[in-house]
Amino acid sequence: MLRKVSFLVATALVLAACAQPQAPQAPAPTQPAAGAGAQQPSGAQVTLIIESWRNDDLPIWQDVIIPAFEKKYPNIKVIFSPTAPADYNGVLNSKLEAGTAGDLITCRPFDVSLKLFEKGYLAPLNDLPGMENFSDFAKTAWSTDDLKTTFCVPMASVIHGFFYNKQAFEKLGLQEPTTWDEFYQVLDKIKADGTYVPLVMGTADMWEAATMGFQNIGPNYWKGEEGRLALIRGQAKFTDEPYVKTWQQLARWRDYLPPGFESIKYPDAQAFFTLGRGAIYPTGSWEIALFEKQANFPLGIFKPPVEKAGDECYISDHVDIALGMNAATKHPQEARTFLSWVASAEFAELYGNALPGFFPLHSTPVELKNELAKEFVSWRNECKSTIRNSYHILSRGEPNLENELWRVSAAVINGTLTPEQAAKEIQEGLERWYKPAQQ
Repeated sequence: MLRKVSFLVATALVLAACAQPQAPQAPAPTQPAAGAGAQQPSGAQVTLIIESWRNDDLPIWQDVIIPAFEKKYPNIKVIFSPTAPADYNGVLNSKLEAGTAGDLITCRPFDVSLKLFEKGYLAPLNDLPGMENFSDFAKTAWSTDDLKTTFCVPMASVIHGFFYNKQAFEKLGLQEPTTWDEFYQVLDKIKADGTYVPLVMGTADMWEAATMGFQNIGPNYWKGEEGRLALIRGQAKFTDEPYVKTWQQLARWRDYLPPGFESIKYPDAQAFFTLGRGAIYPTGSWEIALFEKQANFPLGIFKPPVEKAGDECYISDHVDIALGMNAATKHPQEARTFLSWVASAEFAELYGNALPGFFPLHSTPVELKNELAKEFVSWRNECKSTIRNSYHILSRGEPNLENELWRVSAAVINGTLTPEQAAKEIQEGLERWYKPAQQ
């Protein structure tokens, strides 16, 4: 896992140093079953619905994960009901407000889910059987700032990087790039050959430009946790060189993307790559299962490039996904039964290998069988880990930093904003509401 102790200590120091006014804590939901300890389902046949943004995981949930649970609890039927990633936050909020959301809510890390808890939409889970299987670090992304209340069961982290078509590399005599100069030399050779599109990504959904671009390559510029925490403390600005340089790299990608990339959506980009039409795909470990299923060529991965050989490297090793309970569920006992199973070593083993590239946060180590997953995890021994810099604290106001990073990063790649303009807009937006950034 990430460097647990240093991360927690640094986060606590940052929160104390900022002395940032906290959003008012909503009262804990008051459904009788939500606060109870270990409970057994009522025995009646019920159906639970899981809300999620992982729409490409649908077959695995349907064919592997849910059948394993239903075999143990035949009176509980579970339906996995995903929404497109870019639409998930808005759709979920609308459903919660209307009272039509599912029983179980897949939780994004830090502030997005914290806000749902503060509004009373997620039930507290401190007393859920199985929560003792997670460290404070694993629970940090789904707990209140004082770590006193946890509201989602941690499931997994993901690691960013680049996939590539090994067949294409072998055909063109290419090696995995480690520096930016090597990266563009590889792209130029692929482009000159003309068989493959060098770099596969679209900007129509916008989030890819930030998540698979900005947050993927940026940690090597802002030095991971050092830079992330400096932003929170107000000791760094998005107009500083590390952030401008990150957007400058993204601007260069435009010359290597597919024709009409501005209208290409995430699933279309995935298909473009797995059909063998592209050589390199910037993304992360979460793609392993889908890519191995759909691609008819061998897959390779490489780390985000550094400026020059020998530079210290950083990877985005991001606590990514958890599962919580809708405080308004009509089936709290059954929902808690499912969540306790998600908190078990059995689920961690099943999930970690059914969804290679999602690395369980359970205290029991999981032996990974997938070779690509093993390679991603090995980077932790070579590079320093960090999380996405927009997820903790800095997206609590308006304009929302995460959504703004989507917008400006896509615009930089599209050529409608310069890197310097993107940096200025992001910093000015943060300064409108975040006091440490106004220093």
